[in-house]
Amino acid sequence: MLQFLTPLASLAGSWIDAKTTKQAAEAKLKLTEAEAKAKILLSEKTSVADWERVMAENSGSSWKDEFFVIVLSIPLILAFVPGAEVIVDRGFEQLRKAPDWYFYSLGIAISASFGVKGYKQFVRRK
Repeated sequence: MLQFLTPLASLAGSWIDAKTTKQAAEAKLKLTEAEAKAKILLSEKTSVADWERVMAENSGSSWKDEFFVIVLSIPLILAFVPGAEVIVDRGFEQLRKAPDWYFYSLGIAISASFGVKGYKQFVRRK
């Protein structure tokens, strides 16, 4: 009478083994995906850090940062010089006519000069 239970027990055992194997494979796949994502993130962070280090080393012999600071300071200084405020007003009036692409390009150039991180920190303060 118990002989018919043996195939059922064997079938149930096979089903449990298959289910366990499937769950183990899914867990391993998730772990592999997580490890791959971690490697990609680490690679990205390393690349950004390397790029920033190279840019910092190269900026030591560059005048572009100082150039932008001087150019951006001219209207500020002239605004306090008697008679020069007319020139500043006229200059800004002319800049209002400039196309958007000019300001985007200028913003990108300045951001590249001072670093994108600096730009992001400046924007967050507003």
